[in-house]
Amino acid sequence: MGICLIAVSLNPGMAFGENEYMSSLNNLLTSFDDPGMNSRDLAFFLATHNYDATPIGSHVEVKLNGEVYLLTPNGETPGLCDIML
Repeated sequence: MGICLIAVSLNPGMAFGENEYMSSLNNLLTSFDDPGMNSRDLAFFLATHNYDATPIGSHVEVKLNGEVYLLTPNGETPGLCDIML
């Protein structure tokens, strides 16, 4: 019973940490606009900011805290890309 209580109490802290990493990524991606950016450019940009990013076709796969996000460069739309889990 005690182990379950400890595990449940730690879970909100882990969720907060995940939100913090996602928030940092989102802030980085919305702070710039580059209509000509393709998936290779976006992956390079993210890698230079210490993200595990790999271009795959017209998307970029980003691994963040055990989750895989699919980023698609959005051209003329504000920000650098759209994010999908």
